[in-house]
Amino acid sequence: MTYSIVARDPETGQYGVAVASRFFAVGAVVPHIRGGKCAVATQAFVNPLLGLEGAARMAQGETAQVVLEDMIARDDGRLQRQIHMIDSAGSSAAHTGADCIDWAGHLIGEGVSVAGNMLAGAQVIAETLKAYQAHVNAPFAKRLLTAMEVGAAAGGDKRGTQSAALCIHRTEDYPWIDIRADDHPDPLAELRRLYDVAQERYLHMAETLPTNADFSGTTDRSGIDAAIAAEEARRKVEGRQSRSYATPLPD
Repeated sequence: MTYSIVARDPETGQYGVAVASRFFAVGAVVPHIRGGKCAVATQAFVNPLLGLEGAARMAQGETAQVVLEDMIARDDGRLQRQIHMIDSAGSSAAHTGADCIDWAGHLIGEGVSVAGNMLAGAQVIAETLKAYQAHVNAPFAKRLLTAMEVGAAAGGDKRGTQSAALCIHRTEDYPWIDIRADDHPDPLAELRRLYDVAQERYLHMAETLPTNADFSGTTDRSGIDAAIAAEEARRKVEGRQSRSYATPLPD
């Protein structure tokens, strides 16, 4: 009922999952990421424990293939499961159960995997992977979103659309960005809007958050305020309005 992409950005070491489905709040159960270490997408007749255990074990250094084989062997629902993952070395592993609803399958590339079930056809994941690989110079988030949009144009979930999500972690176990459209007529377009809004203020603030290497993070707001002001000025010069639905700030 879903298609997704799991990837590691070779330039930054960031891990990301993007997913879309004709299923409510798909972002709540599919993506599982450990900052700087691994990412998992668990879907079809979803078993969230595959994502939780898989991410925890790969974060401790186990390989994607070893973790996948062990978990699938223990899961009595394996024939209805679909899971794909990428470990700290950038190696991917994937499983599509024989009883997943057609069309179902997966593809693995360098530092990336794409998988889907209940799709319009094999072209969905093929075009998603192709688009991701074709946009090597794009920022990681845009690269993932573009790939998902191309997959949707190729047919996507054969039942239609309802929800989508994009989650990216940098070095930490909390996300750098985690945006979701849980129930929307065009969820990927809504993700694009949310990503645009995130760039106005949120992602500037995210640069200052504490990390394991810097427990306090940046506590001086002046840099944030300057970056937000510069972004607002850039939008005005380019004739772009804010895409946020937030109430206006008081004068």
